[in-house]
Amino acid sequence: MFLQGLIASLGGGVSGGLLNEILPKDGYVLGRSVFNMVFGLTQVVGFATGGALLTVLSPRACLLLSAALYATAALVFRLGLTARPPRASGRPSVTATWRTNALLWSSRPRRLTYLGLWLPNGLVVGIESLYVSYAPHAAGTLFACGALGMFVGDVTVGRLVPPALRPRLATPLLLLLATPYLFFLLRPALPLAAALAAVASVGFGASLVQQERLMSLTPDEMAGHALGLRSAGMLTMQGVSAAVAGTVAQLTSPATGMTVMALASVAVTLALSALGKREERGPGVAGDGEGGAGEVLGVADVDRAG
Repeated sequence: MFLQGLIASLGGGVSGGLLNEILPKDGYVLGRSVFNMVFGLTQVVGFATGGALLTVLSPRACLLLSAALYATAALVFRLGLTARPPRASGRPSVTATWRTNALLWSSRPRRLTYLGLWLPNGLVVGIESLYVSYAPHAAGTLFACGALGMFVGDVTVGRLVPPALRPRLATPLLLLLATPYLFFLLRPALPLAAALAAVASVGFGASLVQQERLMSLTPDEMAGHALGLRSAGMLTMQGVSAAVAGTVAQLTSPATGMTVMALASVAVTLALSALGKREERGPGVAGDGEGGAGEVLGVADVDRAG
């Protein structure tokens, strides 16, 4: 699983950079929303299909089938994408990767944007990791409803929200992502729990706003690497949060664990929002000469490049 996650993080950077390269500048959010929408629908179908297959196949057989589907997807990429010139030259190395990571992290606006992408999202994924222990015989329903909510959020942010309004929605969406899970302290029955999961997952649309800001702060030649760092940090935080959520649930209960993680996500979101507003009231000079830091979660409209 560690190796699979390592490869997936590399693939996320490659596909994200390619998407940013293919799409026009003003089409990134729309294109990424379509990407996420298809992903969300595939998750809904996948959870339902996986649950059905488990009634007739063993978990091992289902995992092998999933691996075969990954191989099929790789073949589609290989045959379907046209050749494109590389975005970087020279031999790839760990040293070069860390050097670029340090450069990306040295900018305060980018650094705060990364934290906004990693922390609230990761804490909520920690909540989702407790679905199975909360509802052992109906966890698939919670996962499917969560994927449906994510689809609705991507449609709304990518297709329906005017571009001028979009930068102001990141903080409200991140609060929406966590707040419904506070009600799990009351141990709601499955229908209400599924509805809460669906409503909360609409908040995942915040990542579109945050990625748009990240791209506005990053030079074009570093876009793929910047998105790869976003993916790697996000997956790392999700793993850490799952471990923390599981520990809290082990000591208390799954419902309590979900509530604690939701409170942490709300607190982090409010703290980062306050930092962003403080930057807006500051002198407007970033540490690397990029100009004012703007709202860390995307509240302020930033249209300049790094």
